[in-house]
Amino acid sequence: MRNVYGNDFGTPGDASTRPGPCDEPDSFRALLAGEGRVEPRDEMPEAYRRTLVRQIAQHAHSEIIGMQPEGNWISRAPSLRRKAILMAKVQDEAGHGLYLYAAAETLGVDRADLLDALHTGRQKYSSIFNYPTLTWADVGAIGWLVDGAAIVNQVPLCRCSYGPYARAMVRVCKEESFHQRQGFEILHTLAHGTSAQKAMAQDAVDRTWWPALMMFGPPDDDSPNSAQSMAWGIKRFSNDELRQRFVDMTVPQAEALGLTLPDPDIRWNDERGHYDFGEIDFTELFEVIKGHGPCNTERLAHRVKAHEDGAWVREAATAYADKQRTREGAA
Repeated sequence: MRNVYGNDFGTPGDASTRPGPCDEPDSFRALLAGEGRVEPRDEMPEAYRRTLVRQIAQHAHSEIIGMQPEGNWISRAPSLRRKAILMAKVQDEAGHGLYLYAAAETLGVDRADLLDALHTGRQKYSSIFNYPTLTWADVGAIGWLVDGAAIVNQVPLCRCSYGPYARAMVRVCKEESFHQRQGFEILHTLAHGTSAQKAMAQDAVDRTWWPALMMFGPPDDDSPNSAQSMAWGIKRFSNDELRQRFVDMTVPQAEALGLTLPDPDIRWNDERGHYDFGEIDFTELFEVIKGHGPCNTERLAHRVKAHEDGAWVREAATAYADKQRTREGAA
């Protein structure tokens, strides 16, 4: 099983959807060897296509489900300015989901089938969105830490070997960069406000830090499919490499905020040229993936209800399109 960004969780899955030995067309090998882009009509191994469908779909699902934790705060944001910015961010996430569903469709899948797989639990979304947003500071922590982790994960995807996915990620990353700065600014304001506001910001960071680190997936030794994804140019860096980049980026930012990260083992290592950090207990991650997180049931139920409530819009659009085709055919 993988997380939304293609990092393997190393747990059993459907053998029919896991990459396996395959015959790679010479044209496909040549494209990858020359750092070229595979396009929808190019020859590609079936396992490569299945891997992309799963990864892009789960990424799209995460953007759509990810609207919920922050959307919950639009009406409660502390000012009109904050409401407008947060609304724009949630709209961005909806757009990201649409870009990614469109990219997945270039691989010959139907968007309705992908949504059905999400609603029935056959496809997953990022575990981070199964945690509650208890205070306004959680919106800041999501922006700074969750979107920060997303940027570290997603920037290399701009060089993914599959063209439609790589091109979609260029715009997504630009907007995620804005989201990360927005979250940092929210926390900076709180951390330099009253003692109660700073405590609220610190609490949100304490609750978000470890789940954010888990977004990169398990250690490389427990990530059995990473090597194949990297060989195909879907991934560019391993889970542990990306996680280390995130820690190295985030520790100085926490110092600038005046907040602490909930890990007493974080310290600079001159020999490695990186920050050391504590061991991650992935038990919680796997429990959330299995559906036992704080908000799994709530998030999926809300999504299914929204889809069902919007059925009349889809039916009306289909009826209108059919009517237009009939008129054009009779002309």
